Amino acid sequence: MLSASLLQPADLLKTRVQQSPSSTLLATLKEITSGPTPLLHLWRGTLPSVIRTGFGSALYFSTLNALRQRVARSNILTSTGIVSTTLPNAKHSSSSLPQLSNLANLTTGAIARASAGFVMMPLTIIKVRYESNLYAYKSLWGAGTAIIQSEGIKGFFSGFGATAIRDAPYAGLYVLFYEQLKRRLSALRTAGIPPHSSKPQDGMKTRVSAPINFISGVLAAGFATAITNPFDAIKTRLQLMPEKYGNMVRAGRQMVQEEGFRSLFDGLGLRMGRKAASSALAWTLYEELVRRAELRWQETKEQRGVV
Repeated sequence: MLSASLLQPADLLKTRVQQSPSSTLLATLKEITSGPTPLLHLWRGTLPSVIRTGFGSALYFSTLNALRQRVARSNILTSTGIVSTTLPNAKHSSSSLPQLSNLANLTTGAIARASAGFVMMPLTIIKVRYESNLYAYKSLWGAGTAIIQSEGIKGFFSGFGATAIRDAPYAGLYVLFYEQLKRRLSALRTAGIPPHSSKPQDGMKTRVSAPINFISGVLAAGFATAITNPFDAIKTRLQLMPEKYGNMVRAGRQMVQEEGFRSLFDGLGLRMGRKAASSALAWTLYEELVRRAELRWQETKEQRGVV
C-alpha cells in the first residue's frame, strides 16, 4: 500500500501516455505541472489504487501461497516430475518458498494473479478512469454510480480479457524468472562454500538473502513487463473507451493500423520502473515474513519437543 501511494504518479503518467496516440510523457508532465495543483494532480487516483493494491496483494499472495503449498505436497505431481523438491543448493538458497519446477511456478503464478485480478476488476476500472483526464469523477461512490448508469454492471469488467491475458502471463513469467534468478544468484553467492557447512534447514542470513531476492525481483519484473506490455496498452484503451474499441482483438488491430506497432509499447518505461520497484519490494517482504514465520514455528516445535 505504501509503494502504491509513492508510485502513483508513475501509474497516472502511464495511463495518460497510453490513452491517446498524441500523448507523450513530456507533454503530459508539462500539462500537469502547468495546472493549479500539480502535486495533487499527480496523485489523483491514489485512494482506489491503494485499496486495490492492498486487498489485491493480500488475495494474490494468499492464493499463491496456498497453491504452491498444495502443489509442493502433491505426490502425483512429484512422481510425474512437474514438482521438484530436491533442487541443488536448496540449503544455501535465498528462498523461503517451496522449491517447484518451472512449469509449476509459471502455472501457480498465473492462476493466482488471474483470480485476484477478476475479484479486483471493478476497482481497477475506477482507478484507471480516475487517472485519465477523460473522466471527472469526484468520489469512489460517484464513479461507481456513473459507471452503472452509463454501462451497467458489465462496465466494471471492461477489458477483463486483456487484463487477464496481461496479468496471468505476467505473474507466471515473474514467478518463473524470479525463482530462476534467485537460484542462479544464490549459486554464485555460495560458490566455494563447503556443501556440509550448515544444517540442512539453515538458509542464508537475511542480510544476504534480502538483496538477492530484491535484485531477482527487479530483473524478473523488467523481463515480464516487457513481454506483456502490449496487453497492458490494449487494456487501458478498453477500460477508458470501451465503445470505441469493443474487444481485445479489435482494439489491438485498430491501434496497430492507426498508430503503428509502437503504440503497443506506450508507457513501457514507466510501467517497467513501477513494476520493478513495487514487485521487488513486495516479494522481498513476503519472503522475509515467510522465513520468520517458519523460524518461529520451528522454534516453537523444538521447545515443545524439549518439554
